[in-house]
Amino acid sequence: MKLVFRNEYTIALLAALLFIPFLGYVHLFDWDEINFAESAREMIESHNYFSVQIDYQQFGQKPPLFFWMQVLSMKTFGINEFAARFPNAICGIITLVCLFRIGKRLHNKAFGRIWALVYIGTFLSFFYFKSGIIDPWFNLFIFLGIYYFHFLTSQSNINRLFYAFLTGLFIGLAVLTKGPVAILICVLCYSTYVALHRFKFFINWKEFLIILLTTFIVCFAWFGIDLINNGPEFLISFIQYQITLLTTGDADHGEPFFYHWIVLLVGCFPASIFMIKSIFSSPNKIPFTKWMSILFWVVLLLFSIVKTKIVHYSSLCYFPITYLTAITLYYWQQGKIKFPIILNIMLSVIGILLAIIFAAIPFIMIYKNMWIHLVTHPFAKAYIQASNAWVWIDGLGGILLLIGVLNYLISKKQNRVPILFISVTACCFLTIVLIAPKIEAMSQGANIEFFKTKQREDCYVTTYEYKSYAHFFYTQKKPFTNKQTTDEHWLLYGDIDKPVYVSTQIQYAPIVDSIHGMQKLYEKNGFVFYKRLPKMQ
Repeated sequence: MKLVFRNEYTIALLAALLFIPFLGYVHLFDWDEINFAESAREMIESHNYFSVQIDYQQFGQKPPLFFWMQVLSMKTFGINEFAARFPNAICGIITLVCLFRIGKRLHNKAFGRIWALVYIGTFLSFFYFKSGIIDPWFNLFIFLGIYYFHFLTSQSNINRLFYAFLTGLFIGLAVLTKGPVAILICVLCYSTYVALHRFKFFINWKEFLIILLTTFIVCFAWFGIDLINNGPEFLISFIQYQITLLTTGDADHGEPFFYHWIVLLVGCFPASIFMIKSIFSSPNKIPFTKWMSILFWVVLLLFSIVKTKIVHYSSLCYFPITYLTAITLYYWQQGKIKFPIILNIMLSVIGILLAIIFAAIPFIMIYKNMWIHLVTHPFAKAYIQASNAWVWIDGLGGILLLIGVLNYLISKKQNRVPILFISVTACCFLTIVLIAPKIEAMSQGANIEFFKTKQREDCYVTTYEYKSYAHFFYTQKKPFTNKQTTDEHWLLYGDIDKPVYVSTQIQYAPIVDSIHGMQKLYEKNGFVFYKRLPKMQ
């Protein structure tokens, strides 16, 4: 590990080798990946880089900073999957280097190595850097804002005004990436830290003012200028959307209170198990450790209370989870703590279960005829039946993970822990290369293939009774002058001026069949495709 994680340059090289290859190996996934890539693509098509749009209409849910990154990537690599995901690969490289340097500054080089290894060897934190979603950058900016802010509460022999500026800068960038929830999280963390120290506020009015002004100026770079140029329409819709997310459960994401607890326990394996030792009895008492514990609980509880629950809402927890794991491993290696038997039992149960699942996926699909009759949903049943050439080697990632878990459990020695995290990294990488393309081909591949065939045809393309952004991105839809093109009723029943192509799922096919003038083209993997011609044709 010392050789691979010797310094920032070797860490950056390793991260590049892990995160950049195979970025474009599979189509973008509906909804979020295609949604964000489409907003960036429409900026390029419309030459309007200041407004966030979907289907060339205002998209009042996200600020533009991440889309600007995707625009730069698309102008470099073309409008494709690789370009859409490339900004997060860069984020992964920067994140690992930052963790190593911060760990080295707070503790020493050995701790920095451990933290970087843990982060790259945790399931969800690895997968996110191979995706095209906003959260990796959003989380990094918040984390850096809190990192610099913690110095203001713990040290006096620093340039405090400069650190206040850095705090405001990164909080502002986080707001420009995803929204004001970044400010809410930072305020809650600081308030908790103050309360735990008997309401000692640590920062003076001048430092607070610099944080506030810097955050405001960074945010004003877009929110304010958009308000001046286009009025309050976007700001109002954006604020309304944020309130809706916090107070109303989305129909598709109304999960129970402990949803994120389970997601983090399983998705952040094995770090989540080692972290438990530190979260309840950390041997390290430096202020940053307390900040990380606070960050973990604030994010976990906040998004457990929030009505809408989506996996990546708790992804900011990856930083405190991996930091607290590094604390556990660092002191365990020094013989200063013991790792409880109960946690080893948890690690073995979750680790072996995950390994079996990843290893068994290809066998489950090879022998799907033995259980497919148990699937009752017509769409799910149809795409599971799609012909994919599954082979046992597709489960290689799970096999390597099982070897890593068993190797650790047999010895239960500190020096076997790196092998465990490396096995997780290998499992993630191989899953993306071997399993993800076949899952994607089953679930949405037929749909995207159909949309791609319409890129050069003068036509309209829409979906019926299911939400998707794929038909915008993969038909490379151009800006329109006829506003009726966004009206589904007009496309299905109106007096159209050019052909309309419709994609629907198999359970809705009878309804589309009944629409006058609708011609069924074919069906594949649970999707059914139709064509409707203008009256003159």
